[in-house]
Parts: sequence; structure tokens; C-alpha cells
Amino acid sequence: MKILVTSQGDDLSSPVDPRFGRAKYFVLVDSDSGSFTAHDNTQNLNAMQGAGIQAAQNAIELGAEAILTGNVGPKAYATLQAGNVAIFTGASGTVQEAIDNYRAGKFQAAGKANVEGHWT
Repeated sequence: MKILVTSQGDDLSSPVDPRFGRAKYFVLVDSDSGSFTAHDNTQNLNAMQGAGIQAAQNAIELGAEAILTGNVGPKAYATLQAGNVAIFTGASGTVQEAIDNYRAGKFQAAGKANVEGHWT
């Protein structure tokens, strides 16, 4: 399974970025092999609008099957739902800690967006 974690850096020891659309990086982890790749999200970091939708489309194109993030807005949530990507909010700590908590079943799938749009 490919799990995308919003991150402030480009490795597993980086802090989770609490923002989805405006996260600095996406760290895509293969839960089977443990391998990961980091993807720069700076094109959305300072976007005037549409950051959540564009970030969600990028996550879908990367093949993410689940998202671990602190928060997700309504437009990003709807786009991810349409792409059949599971969304888990409330992630914190490092990317590795978020993955470990996900594996331990400490997250529940989000039933809706947990912030309004343009949350920074």
C-alpha cells in the first residue's frame, strides 16, 4: 500500500506538516517494502487558491492509497474521495511516527474535512 504523509522535510525523520494542500513535501511510503520517495509540493505552498485541489490531484497521480496529515480542507477532501484515497487526519510527530501509528490502527478514516478552505 502506498501511504502519503504530509511533511516539512524530505525524509522519515521530518516532522509531519499539519497542512495538506500547503504541505512543504509529500513523503510517499510503500508499506510493504518500507521504501519511500519525497515529492516537493512548493508549487502549492504559496498558491493564492486551489492548493488543496492541486495537491489532491498530485497525490492521486503519485498512486497514494491513503493520506496521513494533520488537516484537510473540503475541496481537497472531495477530490481525494473522488480518487478513492483514504484520508486520515490528526497525524503529528515525525513521518515515521505517523506511519507507525497508522500501522498500529491509531487513526480512523476522516468522514469529512476538518478545516475550512485556505487554512494556513
